[in-house]
Amino acid sequence: MGSKWDIEKFTRSNDFGLWKVKMRAILIQQKCVETLTGESQMPAHLSAAEKAKMNDKAVSAVILCLGDNVLRD
Repeated sequence: MGSKWDIEKFTRSNDFGLWKVKMRAILIQQKCVETLTGESQMPAHLSAAEKAKMNDKAVSAVILCLGDNVLRD
């Protein structure tokens, strides 16, 4: 079952601080917030493959929440 969240894409014309708080909430919901601390701070019980998968999940969530102009830069 997929999740749907409603977050305004970051376009630079909206409030980055508010977007950042919402983005963190999405990463928590997707169970990949640990990626924000860096791979060295991720739980030791995770394999390298699990860490990579978690990182990919977080990156894709962030990409989907950015406006096209921001992505192009």
